[in-house]
Amino acid sequence: MKEADVVTIGGSIGGRVAAITARRHYKDAKIILIKNAEKVLVPCPIPYIFGTLKDPEKNLFSDAPFSEDNIDLVVDEATLIDRKKKTISTLEGDFIKYRKLILATGSMPIVPKLPGINLKNVFFAKKDVDYLNKLSKALDGVEDVVVIGGGFIGVEFSDQFRKRGLNVTIIEMLPHCLQLVFDEDFCIMAEDKIKELGIDIMTNSKVKAIIGEKAVEGVELEGGEKIKADIVFLGIGVIPNILLAEKAGIKIGETRAIWVDEYGRTSDEDIFAIGDCAEKKSFFTKKPSALRLASIATHEARIAGANLFELKRKNEGAIGTFATVIGDFALGMSGLSERMAKDAGFDVVVGEASGPDKHPPAMPDTKQIRMRLIFEKTSGKILGGQFCGGSSSGEIANILAALIQKRMVVDDIVTFQMGTHPVLTPSPGVYPIVNAAEDATVKLKQPQ
Repeated sequence: MKEADVVTIGGSIGGRVAAITARRHYKDAKIILIKNAEKVLVPCPIPYIFGTLKDPEKNLFSDAPFSEDNIDLVVDEATLIDRKKKTISTLEGDFIKYRKLILATGSMPIVPKLPGINLKNVFFAKKDVDYLNKLSKALDGVEDVVVIGGGFIGVEFSDQFRKRGLNVTIIEMLPHCLQLVFDEDFCIMAEDKIKELGIDIMTNSKVKAIIGEKAVEGVELEGGEKIKADIVFLGIGVIPNILLAEKAGIKIGETRAIWVDEYGRTSDEDIFAIGDCAEKKSFFTKKPSALRLASIATHEARIAGANLFELKRKNEGAIGTFATVIGDFALGMSGLSERMAKDAGFDVVVGEASGPDKHPPAMPDTKQIRMRLIFEKTSGKILGGQFCGGSSSGEIANILAALIQKRMVVDDIVTFQMGTHPVLTPSPGVYPIVNAAEDATVKLKQPQ
């Protein structure tokens, strides 16, 4: 039987960061990380395997940091946790004893109960190298791909499928693609860019069945329309992988993820949970949140990994920071959109600004940035922001996240001290974040 002070189950980004964080805080601890596959994919770039990278092998985590940090790797599948004995059973028949355990078991794609879902050439966004190699090979020699789901997964996979020269149709049941994140006008701008790439979009549409004898031949919509397809790809979200926790009798939360407290502890104080398998709370309302992002997983990993033997860090809730790119058009958001804020009961004021992302505007490859900031009317506190523009604007989402996390009010942002450069940023005189905040000050009618 192997023994360790800390065992982490899960080899993706959350588990990795948790184990490395534990090493930084507990220098003498014996740490084991269990991963169920030799090769582990970096999660966010998975869509880009199919058009930009062209090979799953180019999107793998390196195991070098583990040897550098004296973390032992076990390539096996954890099958059972015995909380009384503090042991983990594995598929290969081994037992590993722990003092503290971190669950980073991730999530699984949602598989809807659709007729034809088990036909050949129906695929999902599985984090599995062999599976994605099968998808890549299946794309060779076909013409038509239907993507079910117009969220980030569906849009990014569609972009990459189109780069392979395939005819791509996105089917989205909501009125707009990306509508769960962005306000309507931003969704429309994104859809215009998607269409410019030659991708067809069908919104307000629901798939009734996937058609075919043994392999996919098309999809049928609830209205009766049929669309030809050689491959159907479903990107409609994920569900937490809580199987191990459930079998161990660990408390499951309202969102069917593992319940955790503000320190990352589960109902068993010696077991922590992070990432997609763990329940989140909203930074803004403190209510359970269904946000599942790799960036949130690393945030939680750095909290749980530090708290194993001494409570050092608290989780104040998930902000939710998103970004994507369609062609050379980037858009992103952090926190609450105007719609989300109003739905959550906030009385809001919106500040807006736009301007070139370089200065002067005559600089080569200059693009326009459009910025929208959401403030609570009573306090002037920033609740969220969204933007769109050229790919150089990608880090704006992270700036917005920092402003939100520090609960800045509108005057803090107006007097925000930025650094600028003609090739890299907008002019300091028309910096979009600052100008959008200045726009909000007028609407907030603050006393002079």
